[in-house]
Amino acid sequence: MSIYESIGGEEALTAVVDDLYERILADDLLNTYFVGLNVNKVKGRQVEFFGQALGGPMAYQGRAMKDVHLGLGIEQEHFDRVADHLVASLIDAGVPKETIGEIAAIVLPLADHIVAGRISTEPAAAE
Repeated sequence: MSIYESIGGEEALTAVVDDLYERILADDLLNTYFVGLNVNKVKGRQVEFFGQALGGPMAYQGRAMKDVHLGLGIEQEHFDRVADHLVASLIDAGVPKETIGEIAAIVLPLADHIVAGRISTEPAAAE
């Protein structure tokens, strides 16, 4: 069974992403990155991305992670804060600790494609 299936599929993933963005938009360190953006569109892309990355049937239709985040000035502190919010959202959704660890193993390497000044030679997931 895929991680996607084990956490409850699209409905559960959408709930986690909704909760994640409530946390991000309430966080003064992060919310300025979303001013002027269509947050519902961003959340939809996030559901697609996680759905594909976690073994679901979705196909991520967005741009490559490094292209989406290029020039935004995202630092490791910002990436870590989003990761913390994601873990909290997963915990609140009842996702088992072991599964959260598996999800973290997929998400954490994306820092090389999101954090300013980092250079990676490996392709990001869902590029």
